[in-house]
Amino acid sequence: MTITGEMLIGSARVRGKEGMFRAIDPSSGKELEPAFGEGGPAEVDQACALAWAAFDAFRETGFEPRARLLEEIAQRILDIGDELIERATSETGLPRGRVEGERARTVGQLRLFAEVVREGSWVEARIDPALPDRTPLPRPDLRLRMVPLGPVAVFGASNFPLAFSVAGGDTASALAAGCPVVVKAHPAHPGTSELVGRAVQAAVADCGLPEGIFSLLFGAGIEIGGRLVADPRIKAVGFTGSRRGGLALMEISARRPEPIPVFAEMSSINPVFILPAALASRGQEIGKDLVGSLTMGAGQFCTNPGLLLAQPGQGLDGFVSAASGAITSGPSATMLTSGIFAAYQAGVDRLERHPKVEALARGQIGAGGNQGRSVLFATDAETFRSDPVLKEEVFGASSLLVRCRDIHDMRSLAEELEGQLTITLQMDPEDLDSARILLPTLERKAGRILVNGFPTGVEVAHAMVHGGPFPATSDSRMTSVGTLAIRRFLRPVCYQSFPGPLLPEPVRDGNPLHLWRRIDGKLARE
Repeated sequence: MTITGEMLIGSARVRGKEGMFRAIDPSSGKELEPAFGEGGPAEVDQACALAWAAFDAFRETGFEPRARLLEEIAQRILDIGDELIERATSETGLPRGRVEGERARTVGQLRLFAEVVREGSWVEARIDPALPDRTPLPRPDLRLRMVPLGPVAVFGASNFPLAFSVAGGDTASALAAGCPVVVKAHPAHPGTSELVGRAVQAAVADCGLPEGIFSLLFGAGIEIGGRLVADPRIKAVGFTGSRRGGLALMEISARRPEPIPVFAEMSSINPVFILPAALASRGQEIGKDLVGSLTMGAGQFCTNPGLLLAQPGQGLDGFVSAASGAITSGPSATMLTSGIFAAYQAGVDRLERHPKVEALARGQIGAGGNQGRSVLFATDAETFRSDPVLKEEVFGASSLLVRCRDIHDMRSLAEELEGQLTITLQMDPEDLDSARILLPTLERKAGRILVNGFPTGVEVAHAMVHGGPFPATSDSRMTSVGTLAIRRFLRPVCYQSFPGPLLPEPVRDGNPLHLWRRIDGKLARE
């Protein structure tokens, strides 16, 4: 499949005329062909007009055709073959195995959402039958179902060229909900985005669905994304990226005559609490395993463990020794873009200059461009508590160890943290009482709490939560990974005293879709 540098607007391929840009191989700095044409106001308007025109038809598409669309997209992504893997590795510097795994995750979550659509519980059908003889007032017939919000703007993420990009979780869950999608591709991997976009475009056509269900726009700057969020036909936004970027989109949404939800995943340092018994019994093992998590993918995960909290003692000494040894012997790794590398270096330099922060270990210096060296820093609880800069995310393989006096000191520091995607407890059975002290605070601070693992790696499953209080995400009630992600793009509608023929199928008498429904407060499938 030849990459052309064209946008995909509905069924058409459109050459942008607002400027040109090329992808760059971050390991060499070499520009990659072809040049991509940037879209502007006309292309945003065209894509949003097609999405709006397709919405009413797509939102009432039956469960089976919608599920088949998701499965067809998955298969067409697989059918691209090695060309997709090779392009993604050249645009991101990620190793082949990582990209192959990400492709499998992308395909897997599309297929999972197909199962969700067929199963139908996401409709949340409810029926409260009329009670005409109730006193003192009768009750009318009330029926509820969830309906899609409308066209969704999805922003591709820099660090996941497949799983959080053109056909990633935001797109999969929006399409599953019945929402057309307009994707703004990330400029770091436009070739990968075009290949996947063409797979989606072909799947829409093969399934006989309206062309406006999907469009893909290119733009290296911020203008096209801002116009997309401001367009009145867009009804929700899915974003994974920096806090600055997410806040900018939220501000644009808030200024609209009709504000819309922006589901933004932004910033998290993912604290790891190493409790005393675990530290004493297996501190060295925890230190070694921690570095494996920290340095995976050059630390470019939103769940990277950027903060460690532990009490001084022999166990901590063993932890520091093992972690420092693993970092010192570890190679550097290519970071995704020169901008991400520069931001990482600035964050590391800021910590290195801090008079009360000690650099315990640094990774090896690598050859080539944008080589991120892992770093382990340390400080004391009072310094961490007094300096807000130390609580900021450094996106990359950098982690800060904070030495705490006791478990109450740990909880005090936890209370001062911002919202997090994850918090981890490394604990042994003897640490149960300490964990109980921390847990109420941790539940208020994070969307996912782990025991004896590390946060990198997010399972796509029914019970997964990839979200958390601000600034981890803009809406702590939602998740961007797992089947609950579909709820972001749905809203409830109640039908009161409707004649039977006018009711939508999910809430009709006789249950034609064979759904589990809540009838007069009780779940039934009748």
